[in-house]
Amino acid sequence: MASSQVETVSTGADKAKLAAAVALVVAAVVGFYLLARQGQIAQWGALLVGLAAAVVVFLTSEPGKEFVAFGRDAWREVKKVVWPTRKEAGQMTAYVFAFVVVMALFLWLTDKTLEWAFYDLILGWR
Repeated sequence: MASSQVETVSTGADKAKLAAAVALVVAAVVGFYLLARQGQIAQWGALLVGLAAAVVVFLTSEPGKEFVAFGRDAWREVKKVVWPTRKEAGQMTAYVFAFVVVMALFLWLTDKTLEWAFYDLILGWR
């Protein structure tokens, strides 16, 4: 029998936190435009404070905590990757360019051969 994972159902508090985060983003954008006459410092301050508050509220919710855990797991996996050296990357790039040139020549020769066969030999148009 296959094991099934049980998903945690969002609670009312989590839904309220997500709604509050969305409301804070909307309020930050509206405040940015409403404070146009107050100067750029007030505009950008309202926007940044509102967005920062929205991020804090989002990160306290369960989906926010899952997002942070996903980010940590992804970063842990990136650290496991064996990256090529500069020399290896240069060699592989040269191989790719060489392959592209060879394929371009092959396709050009194939095109010209088929053109010659169809137009000159079969149809006699030239």
